[in-house]
Amino acid sequence: MSSFNGKTIIITGAGMGLGLATAKVLAGKGANLTLVDYNEEALNKAKAEITTAQPNVKVLTVVANVADEQAVKNYVDKTVTEFGRIDGFYNNAGIEGKQAPLIEYDIEVFKKVIDINLLGVYYGMRYVIPVMQKKGGGRIVNVASVGGIRGVVNQTAYVATKHAVSGMTKNAAIEYGKDGIYTNAIAPGAILTPMVAEAFKQVNPADPKAAETEYAQRNPTRRLGQPEEVGKLVAFLLSDDCAYVKGQTIAIDGGESNLYGNS
Repeated sequence: MSSFNGKTIIITGAGMGLGLATAKVLAGKGANLTLVDYNEEALNKAKAEITTAQPNVKVLTVVANVADEQAVKNYVDKTVTEFGRIDGFYNNAGIEGKQAPLIEYDIEVFKKVIDINLLGVYYGMRYVIPVMQKKGGGRIVNVASVGGIRGVVNQTAYVATKHAVSGMTKNAAIEYGKDGIYTNAIAPGAILTPMVAEAFKQVNPADPKAAETEYAQRNPTRRLGQPEEVGKLVAFLLSDDCAYVKGQTIAIDGGESNLYGNS
């Protein structure tokens, strides 16, 4: 894979999970990073881990709620001030919300999921794309989900927002491809992150590990994915090697989505 030396990548939701795993992969390839998260403690820990492993990599941290438009503009502005450029954007921050049937879903939680998963992704593209246009291009990876390519029982808000992310990805690709901006999305399945672990707690509060094991048995690989596996895919989509892939939502789920609808 091509080097990221001299390139600057913004990662939202960078304090843990898929954001942190991808940050480590990119730092290992020489990228300078802006790490964005609402959790300052997690963000500082992430920076320490990355700079200890990769002391030559520059890391800017910005505490921000991606549902706040001005906070998004601020992390973009700070990145340009610090590094003078934005080459890649991993638009990763998101939440699951809660699990409940559609008509029983808590309206305030629904709105919060929309604010973070949908508006947060939109705001990010809204402010990053003009910077990329000025420099002649860039690469964006939005995070959808397998919940963005199918239904998931008791996760109406999450599924709605992730379908929307996939749609916005397509639009951005066709509207800004002429500017050299490559926009794609990934659709992770059950990757073993803190958010997924919390989902298993909701499914089986008494024994979340049993819920995890049961879910893994449905997968063709008989296991859950690892965050660094997602990080490697994101790194490819942000790299110069990704030369003719635009507007796609790429599943990374061990092939499980191919089973949906089959007995």
